[in-house]
Parts: sequence; structure tokens; C-alpha cells
Amino acid sequence: MPNRSTDILFQLVHSLEKAEKRNFKLYIKRNSGNTDLKIIELFDALDKLEEYDEKFLFKKLHSIKKPQLANVKSHLYKQLLASLRLIKIADSIDLQLHEQLDYAKILYNKGLYYQSLKILEKAKELAIANNQDSLLIPVISLEKKIETLHITRSMENRAEQLSNEAEEIYRKRRNITRLSNLALKMYSWYIKYGHARNEKDGAAVKHFFITSLPAGAQNFMGFYERLYLYQSYCWLAFIRQDFLQYYRYTQKWVNLFMEQPFMIGIETGHYIKGMHNLMNAHFDLRNYQKFDETLKEFILFSKSEIAQQHDNNRVQTFIYLVSAKINKHISTGTFKKGLELVPDTEKKLAQFSLYLDRHRILVLNYKIATLYFGAGDYSTCIDYLHRIINGVDDLRSDLQCYSRLLHLIAHYELGNTMIIESLVKSVYRYMAKMDNLSMIETEVLKFLERSFFIPVNKMQPQLNLFLKKIKHYEFNRFETRAFAYLDIVSWLESKVKNEPLQKVIHDKYLKSSRR
Repeated sequence: MPNRSTDILFQLVHSLEKAEKRNFKLYIKRNSGNTDLKIIELFDALDKLEEYDEKFLFKKLHSIKKPQLANVKSHLYKQLLASLRLIKIADSIDLQLHEQLDYAKILYNKGLYYQSLKILEKAKELAIANNQDSLLIPVISLEKKIETLHITRSMENRAEQLSNEAEEIYRKRRNITRLSNLALKMYSWYIKYGHARNEKDGAAVKHFFITSLPAGAQNFMGFYERLYLYQSYCWLAFIRQDFLQYYRYTQKWVNLFMEQPFMIGIETGHYIKGMHNLMNAHFDLRNYQKFDETLKEFILFSKSEIAQQHDNNRVQTFIYLVSAKINKHISTGTFKKGLELVPDTEKKLAQFSLYLDRHRILVLNYKIATLYFGAGDYSTCIDYLHRIINGVDDLRSDLQCYSRLLHLIAHYELGNTMIIESLVKSVYRYMAKMDNLSMIETEVLKFLERSFFIPVNKMQPQLNLFLKKIKHYEFNRFETRAFAYLDIVSWLESKVKNEPLQKVIHDKYLKSSRR
């Protein structure tokens, strides 16, 4: 995957679609000046570059000298944003409301108070209709300013009405701020550590949640209040591996958008994330039928105008759709079929490299590695795991640990006996350092270390004993991480039965789906 350039102007230019580039040129022609001729030259030069290289860039520039470049780049950046704002305003309630507020301020400064108030009233109606409480604050503030400084007599009891509106909106915003802070902190904990490692982690997260939750939060009725409340509960349940509660709150999250479908277009990112978590919940609970139904809904959404509206929606939809499709193959044991997704996924990852964060890439690399492992291609599995192991390990300590464990097992499958002992010690040290060693991981590492000293004629009984021991941990909530990241039970069953892993998992899927 190509490295993302750190030059923000280069990134912006290369994020533009053809229509946006054409609109920019037209915008500059309408507002042309001598400086603008230079920014067009710079724009064209940047547009033709595949990677940002300032030395090569200067060879393409004729009217811009080195000392001028910083100023011209800054001017081009501002003009690009200004042209984008003009064509994107119809797609965003936020932009429309800010525009109305700007108009109201202009009219107020010209002394046209009544006209300003009319604009503000329309803006208020638009904000209320679309749950945009945060934008009501500047609207009401300007209304109060006009009524305080000027006698408009626009209506009776105006002061009392505005005071009540202000109090109500501040109350709601206070609740939304506290709940959104809580949801963000819970998600941040998950991104850093993954699932709770033990009872102590689970209790600490739950205590933080309870002490941070606003009083009476369950009775809040606003869209954003409920959205952030459900997200907070969702992350709490997911971190603590309470997958039933995780499902319940992700369903509530998605249901919010079903109750008010127009909010899908306003808060598309939250809707996409909600659908992703709902599919994850069905995956974790092995709700095969519900998973398929939700996946079909999401596929339909991915083809909608909203999903294709702009880069952010397209990228997020792609990431979560491919993740769900891979999950389907992992849960049904159709690993080889799942590998058909990899070439297009790699192509899209390269295409969207400007917009992807490291966490998404990390998760996808692990999922693809799992597909190769399940398909029996252990060498390619190791190649994908190296992308994680050799990268920066400041995210998802749990995934970092399981990548190393899966890497070890892949080498075990390849029969690389010469390095198994050193790998076991390395993985053990790393997982201990990360405080990530559960009973299952400890038992797996011990078994792999001694397995090469077990005579061939005694291996089968030892595998059976080890499988029974591991199955005891299947229903321990804080041991289920191992089963979520690596189906260790199915892997051991495949060794005991001497069958491919994908056959063992597929047989379980068929048996479960017949019930």
C-alpha cells in the first residue's frame, strides 16, 4: 500500500472528483486575479503528481518562485475549500444552517433587525426539524442579543419564550456533551486495549461507566441523547464481552435511524457504524440468519445515493462491508471462497489510502490473515501477520497479541520446528508485558512448546486431553477473547479429526443452521 503524503494541500487536491475540479476552475475564473493565475498553475502541477515531491514540483512551476510557494499553497487551499463549500452546501444541514446564521448576522449589522429575526426563525425551524440542537445555541444567542439591545416588539412574552428555549437547549446540550464524552472515552479504551482482559479490567470499566453516566439518562428522549447513550452501553458490553447486551444496544442504535429515516442522510457515519456493530453482534452470537438479513440490508445501502454521496461515506461503507463479508466466511468456514475478496480489497485499500486510519488497516490485515490460515495457506497468513507485528503496536494490544499467537501457530502448522521454541518464548514475553495472558493462551503456549517432544504415537491422546481442557474455558466470559480472535477449539478439533479446519467449522455451521 502506498504511503500517504503528509502534505495537506496535495491530499486535498487528490481527493477531488472530476466535477469538483471543474467547479474549482469555474469558481476561480469568476473571481480571477493575478494571484489566482498562480494557484491554477500550482493546482494543475499538484494534480499531475502521483506523490508529493517538492523538488520535482518546482520543475513544473514557471511563475512561482521558492519564497512564494508557501503563500500560494495557503491561498490555493483556502480557495479550494471555498469552492467546495458552494457545491456541497445542499448536501449538509450544518452548512445550510451556518449560511442562514451568516445572513442573519449581515442583516443585523446593517440594522435590519426584523429581517434578521425572520432569517433566524427559519433557521430555528430547520434546526429543530433535523435534531440540530447544537446550532440552535448561536441562533437563540443572536435572537437574545437583538431583543436585548433593540425594542423590536416582534411578539408578546418574547423575553420569557427565548429564556425558556435557551434553558431547554442548554440542558439538552449538557446531556449530549456528557454522553458523547462517555461514548468517546469507552470507544477510546477499546481502541487502545481491545476487550477486557480479566475481571479486574471489566470491573474498572463498569465502575467508570456508572460514575460517568448522567443521572436519569435512561429517560432522555432527544435523538442525540439516545444515540450517545446507546453507543456508551454498546461499548461497555463489547469491552466486557457481554455479547447479548452488545446486540441489544446496537439494535437500539440502528432502530433510532429506523424511527427517523431522514437522520440517515444527516448522520450517515453514525448509521454506518451502527450497522457495522449490529453485524458484529450477530457474528459474535452466531446469529447466522440475522447476520445474513442485516448484511443484505447493508449491501443495499452501499448502493444508495447516500452511501455514494462523498468519499467519507464511500470509504466507511467499503471498510465495514468487506469486514462483514470476511466475517461471514470465517463463521461459515468458507475460507477459500473468502479469499476471492482479497484482490479487490487490496486494490480498494490502495485507492483509499489517503482516508484510512491505522486501526481499520490493522483489523483488515488480521481478518485476511485469518482467511489464509483457515484455507491452509500458512505462508501467506504469516505475510499478513508481519504487517501487524512489524508495525507500530500502540493500538489494540489484544489484536497485537493474537497476531503473534496466530503467527506462532502458522509456523507450527508449517512444521518449522527450529524456531518454535524461540517463538513461544517471544510470544509469552510479549503477552506477559501487555498483561494479556489468559489461561487459554498460557495453555496453548505450553502445549505448542512441548508438542515437538511428544512421540507421534502419543500425539492423538494428548490432543484429545488438550481439547477437553480448553473446552472448559469456553463459557468463561473473560476467556472468550481467544475464541473471538482465533477459533482454537475448532483448530484443535481439526487436528484430532485430521480434517481441514474449514471443514470442521463449515460442518458446525450446517448443523447450527438446521436447528
